[in-house]
Amino acid sequence: MLRSLRFALAPVLSFAATSLAAPPDSLTDGDFHGQPALVMSNDKIELKILPLGGAMVSLVLKDDAEKMNPMWDSFRADIEAGKPIRQGGSVGHFVCVDGFGPASPTERATGLPGHGEAHTLPWVKQSSSKQGGVASITQAVQLPRVHEVLSRTIEMVDGENVVYVRSKLRSLLAFDRPICWAEHATIGSPFLERGVTVVDMSRNRALTRPHSEGKRPWRYRLASAAEFEWPMAPTLEGGKVDLRAAPKPSHSLDHTGHLMTARDHAFVTALHPEKRLLLGYVFKTSEFPWLQIWESYPPQGMMARGLEFGTQAFDLPRRTVITDNRIFGELLYRWLPANATIETSFLMFWTRTPDGFAGVSDIELKAGKLHIRDELSRRSMTLEASQPF
Repeated sequence: MLRSLRFALAPVLSFAATSLAAPPDSLTDGDFHGQPALVMSNDKIELKILPLGGAMVSLVLKDDAEKMNPMWDSFRADIEAGKPIRQGGSVGHFVCVDGFGPASPTERATGLPGHGEAHTLPWVKQSSSKQGGVASITQAVQLPRVHEVLSRTIEMVDGENVVYVRSKLRSLLAFDRPICWAEHATIGSPFLERGVTVVDMSRNRALTRPHSEGKRPWRYRLASAAEFEWPMAPTLEGGKVDLRAAPKPSHSLDHTGHLMTARDHAFVTALHPEKRLLLGYVFKTSEFPWLQIWESYPPQGMMARGLEFGTQAFDLPRRTVITDNRIFGELLYRWLPANATIETSFLMFWTRTPDGFAGVSDIELKAGKLHIRDELSRRSMTLEASQPF
């Protein structure tokens, strides 16, 4: 069945690929740790995208001599650990669709991986262009086990520090069904520095992930299934801890889930105040009502912190998500109608901040600009964001 489905889809993707115009100067071929990568850039920023798995793995400022990349570089972690570099999969910002969490035993038996198929398969470049200062690339990937096609368009505008991402998920089946989708945005060392780099987010209702003590590489530091007010989370010892920055020293791995209760748009940001570098995401709460923060803080080596916005509170098996149904009254999945397409869009930005900038209190998208405010330092900044979103 999988072979016949691939055959049926291949003409669709191949036909789109043959209609490519000459690639613009803003899109070139490159590499990431020896792996093929597409390099998309303007005069402000440069983004690297892996054709295998579609992950956005590197985002740097063009005028940054250090070329600091905020993304979690699991390839470098493999190299430092003396392991072979993993192919596709979990690196940088990848997409989890259809599925966000481990596969069940029966799903694994069919070859379905955890976090869905999209992050493990080759993506076809369907088109690329540049018009009026706007560079664009569209990619697509067929998901044969769940009978879906995912397409994604990424845009950059000259003079802007913003990346625009618009995706479509098409069902090839004749019945409505629930789907699980998360944008697995993840930051890592050295941008993620113990006690320095801080994470902020828009107004939310927060919960620690339910857990029980057992065999695991690092300990829990947060209480199980406890509601709290961000950023002060309850600990196993009965105290509270500020989650904005990674602890030092550290030896823990925890998750928190956040129902984004702000306006139509929510945000999550990561700031290195000493380097004055800020990564941010703005997304629609109607499409991605949940944010999961994943904190991987080993005692030594690279740290990782997920800023994962999606359709569910935690990365859990499909059966668990659909059976649980809701948290705080909010649905934990999204419906994909029969033979239909659903869409999502978000933007990400990477920029320097003013001196003394200590965090992000609010982000407002208004009249083609991102207005970013820090109440701690009483400073603010504005970024051009001209594209509709």
